[in-house]
Amino acid sequence: MDTNVKDKDVKKGNKLNWMLLLLAIVLIILPLIFNPSAEYGGADGEAEEAITEISPNYEPWFTSFYEPPSGEIESLLFSTQAALGAGIIGYYLGSRKRKK
Repeated sequence: MDTNVKDKDVKKGNKLNWMLLLLAIVLIILPLIFNPSAEYGGADGEAEEAITEISPNYEPWFTSFYEPPSGEIESLLFSTQAALGAGIIGYYLGSRKRKK
């Protein structure tokens, strides 16, 4: 394969990656700009409110074995879990691509 063609493909791929990264950043920032007073909460809180509204006497059938002492630590644990999962998935996809 001609090295010029390969270099062009790599440059095209890099440009596409940067454009996708920019698009992702824009999609993250736009809602914050257009609706700055909105509360962004998780689905767990919404589900708890809906269950309490439907059945006020409902008791959960299990409890967490560990309750983080603060919301910041809970966020840290959640983001660490997400980063670890993304790293494992990225490693797997990268190793699969390298085999081809």
